[in-house]
Amino acid sequence: MAQKVYDMLEARGYIAQVSHEELRDKLNNEKITFYLGIDMTGDSLTAGHFQTLMALKHLQDAGHQMILLIGGGTTLVPDPTGKNEMRQIMSPETIQQNAEGIMKQMEKFFKFGGDGGAIMVNNADWLTKLNYIDFLRTYGPYFSINRMLAMETYATRLEHGLTLLEFNYLPMQSYDFLHLYREYGCVMQCGGTDQWSNLLGGVDLIRRVENGQAYALTFNLLTTSDGVKMGKSVSGAVWLDPERTSPYEFYQYWRNVEDESVEMLLKRLTMKSMEEIVQLTQEGGSALNQAKEILAWELTNTIHGAEEADKAQAASRALFAGQGDLENVPTSVLGDAIGREWLDIFMEVGLIKTKSEGRRLMAQNGLSVNDERLSDPYATAVEADFTQGYALLRKGKKSYHKLTLV
Repeated sequence: MAQKVYDMLEARGYIAQVSHEELRDKLNNEKITFYLGIDMTGDSLTAGHFQTLMALKHLQDAGHQMILLIGGGTTLVPDPTGKNEMRQIMSPETIQQNAEGIMKQMEKFFKFGGDGGAIMVNNADWLTKLNYIDFLRTYGPYFSINRMLAMETYATRLEHGLTLLEFNYLPMQSYDFLHLYREYGCVMQCGGTDQWSNLLGGVDLIRRVENGQAYALTFNLLTTSDGVKMGKSVSGAVWLDPERTSPYEFYQYWRNVEDESVEMLLKRLTMKSMEEIVQLTQEGGSALNQAKEILAWELTNTIHGAEEADKAQAASRALFAGQGDLENVPTSVLGDAIGREWLDIFMEVGLIKTKSEGRRLMAQNGLSVNDERLSDPYATAVEADFTQGYALLRKGKKSYHKLTLV
């Protein structure tokens, strides 16, 4: 294998933790089978998953066999990791619905089936068939309660009341790794840094039960230069589902990232070469703005396709660079807008969540209509606001919404 994929992942800033240093040599010089597990707690992935999926794409492109594990079984048992309260118990029907939505998004990143294609499995196929007593008798002796309670997985929940249901999560995820090791020869599990304890549980179980060697690899979080986790917009999480985050909003999020993050994001979220990235980011000013446009277009193209990426770019330029038109700016039709308070309208189109938020933004000169700042919380829409055929609403400096009456 010509490409030294571990070295490349490290150079791009993906790798956070690795269970064994020898994994570098295995990934660089051998072909292995690895997996990522995703629980079905929602029907869409977010920007927070983007980096992990790109890292896995690099591994697949380097010739390693990928298994994508849909957590239809583990989602039935809430993961306690990092939670103050127990996650909501979900019905099998909701889990299946969520799985269908997420599987469609995965197909935008990976090739499935055929020679070198990823394998998709659902752990409900084996976890739901386990006999609990048999499972406890066979695998229970390999899990130390003292060690489990010391793990980060359970630390937060212990302070607020850990349930027996949640306590079973780590053994079940560990069993997933053992099952895939036996069935597919899978020797590496990937995940986020918050899953480190869970990943090590599987490595240890394989060693104890099969006397086998397995590995764990985690990826860094996407954070700003100040260490703040990325993936939140003014309207909440940045979703991969266009019904939750429109292609325009998705594009705008990445177009408006801080200057200091552009190089890092190009390395971790695009397939551009390191040489290209250096050329794009070595200068500031207008050159860096061009790099942001390339970043935003590349990511929107990956998730929503070239046509939507082009539309989003045209809309962005229309608003911020005086080019193009407003055809692709997020738009709402509100026939009864005349006479209504602007704060109510801002809430209805989704720019603010509450009137108190709106009043706070007004005090900071953060809301405007047609580039005129709103200062009166009781101001109402009038016909003169729509002389262009629309009113252009703005929150902050970068969140726009076009409002028409018909």
